[in-house]
Amino acid sequence: MYLIGLTGGIGSGKSTVAARMVERGARLIDADAVAREVVQPGRPAYSDIVAAFGAEVVGADGALDRTALGRIVFADDQQRALLNRFTHPRVGEEIAARLAALSEFPGLVIVDVPLLVEAGQDRGYRAVVVVATQPETQVARLVADRGMDESDARARIAAQATLDKKLARATHVIWNEGTLDELRRRTDEVIDELTAAASGA
Repeated sequence: MYLIGLTGGIGSGKSTVAARMVERGARLIDADAVAREVVQPGRPAYSDIVAAFGAEVVGADGALDRTALGRIVFADDQQRALLNRFTHPRVGEEIAARLAALSEFPGLVIVDVPLLVEAGQDRGYRAVVVVATQPETQVARLVADRGMDESDARARIAAQATLDKKLARATHVIWNEGTLDELRRRTDEVIDELTAAASGA
């Protein structure tokens, strides 16, 4: 297993890069997907969150209303820290279990972690790939593609580590300020470099 951390700010195009890496044969552990799983009804984190934040964060179907919860935690650092205390340890445990299951895989294993820099965790990554986008581009994408209002978009970006801090952790940078084809070409270049490193070339 050649372990790679993948990160990037919201609206950076990180999911597109991750999907391309999977197309090229990498195995992917998506921390966001794991985070959604650990807060499903019946899981301990769900009970903790509802007890702390109240019924207003529960949707009609009984699952967490992520939009309502997001409005609370992205407007208040203390509330966000409380949510992280409920979720981060459980996400970490699940990722560790999935990595253990992939320990004999001979190729690239990507851990897609939006908060890789913020969490300060290093799982022994052989490389850290940052998908980089200027903040104003992030805002424009979140407004156009996800229907966020501008203030919400800026609050979510501000809640994450700055671009400079992400770039300081990077061994490989994929800038995404151009077209989808340009993003795919640069992603393929990075995959080729990582594959060569994994094979000892």
